[in-house]
Amino acid sequence: MVSFLKIFLGLVWFFMVYVVVSTSLESSLFKEWDYLGSIPWMRATLWDFYANILVIYLWLLYRESSVVIKILWAVLFFALGSIGSIGYLLIQLFSLKDGEGLRAS
Repeated sequence: MVSFLKIFLGLVWFFMVYVVVSTSLESSLFKEWDYLGSIPWMRATLWDFYANILVIYLWLLYRESSVVIKILWAVLFFALGSIGSIGYLLIQLFSLKDGEGLRAS
C-alpha cells in the first residue's frame, strides 16, 4: 500500500505542478481575480479548498513538534495548496522505514 501511495501521490503531485505552472504561464491569477472572484462557484470552491487545507494543517500541528516546521508547512500549504499538502504526505511516506506501515502518529 505504501508503494502504491508513493507512486500515485507522486504522479498527482507532478500533474498539479504541471497544471499550476502551465496555467500561470497562460493566464495571470492576479489579472483574472476580479472576474474569478465574481463567480459564486469559484468562491465556494476556494472556501471548500481552504477548509480542507485547514483540516490537513490541524493534523500536521498534531504530528509535528517543531514550531519552525509548523510555520513552514503553514506557508507551503496555504500558498501552494495541494502541491504543498501532497508534498508533505510524500515526505512522510518516503521517511517510513522498510516494512513500516501507515500509522496515526
